[in-house]
Amino acid sequence: MKKTTILLSSLVVALGFAACSGGGFKKTKSGLLYKIESSDKSQPTVKRGNIMKLFYVQKTADTTFSTNQGQMPMYAPVDSVGPDYNPAEVFPLLRKGDSVTIVMLPDTLIKKGAQLPAYIKRKDKIMLCLKIVDVFSSDSLASVDREAEFKKEETRMKAAAEVQKVKDLEGLEAYIKKNNINATKTAGGVFYEITSTQNGQAIDTGDQVSIKYSGYNTDGKYFDSNMDSTKQFQPHPLDPFTFEAGRGGAIPGMVEAILHFKKGDKGRMLIPSTLGYGANPRPGGPIKANENLIFDIEVVDVKKPSAAPAVVAPAAPHGAGDGHKH
Repeated sequence: MKKTTILLSSLVVALGFAACSGGGFKKTKSGLLYKIESSDKSQPTVKRGNIMKLFYVQKTADTTFSTNQGQMPMYAPVDSVGPDYNPAEVFPLLRKGDSVTIVMLPDTLIKKGAQLPAYIKRKDKIMLCLKIVDVFSSDSLASVDREAEFKKEETRMKAAAEVQKVKDLEGLEAYIKKNNINATKTAGGVFYEITSTQNGQAIDTGDQVSIKYSGYNTDGKYFDSNMDSTKQFQPHPLDPFTFEAGRGGAIPGMVEAILHFKKGDKGRMLIPSTLGYGANPRPGGPIKANENLIFDIEVVDVKKPSAAPAVVAPAAPHGAGDGHKH
């Protein structure tokens, strides 16, 4: 994988950077457009071996892909990079306190071997906006700061998760009441309802469970199904989805709730966002951040693990599996 692709993946809500709009762009030798706004030109420019502490946003005119605003800052080393249409070309021009916008064209990136996600179109202009909040002369100094920031981020995430759990619970309880659903709540916070049963084989932790499902949000908008192709966000075969009950291979809420079903059962799972895709679902996908999800399911098969259990791959259908794979 080329450096450009790696950078696009890792530096991918506007932050209000001054450099993220307007004219006055310059061009690197490789053709990258960039614009720097300096708050303090008395600061020295960074040097090779320095570590920049920064916040970022990557977007097109229509779509913001991601940002770490209000989250863990990123630490980017400064190295020697030639004219290779790489944002790192601009790094040696930056100072502590600078904001910079770097503009990349998908056609040029593709010609250089980059593999771009489907939600980036060839006509787009990709804007990478950076805010340099500090510069460290060595990795050891940066590591001390990184550890302090990590502890702050850990505290922030725990607090945010607790707040989101309350919001999720209120949202699901309101949906259940409105739709007169006879739901039971699991210890982890998933609601489920069994609408039809054949009193088949019980499901234990470690069992390989295959299900048919249709997933939708609380507004009734479908995002995926392996029962009905018209309910799919992206087309795929209508094959049963298999995962490991109580262990993995699907979003946490589904992994937990399936233990309350039996082979042949039909029903639904009402999964809070904190046990679904959370605050960071797949960019460009149909699931929104912090969105509660509902799955109508049918358990089509249950298999006991062999003496040497097979490793369950984390890949899964678009709406039921591990959010990091979609």
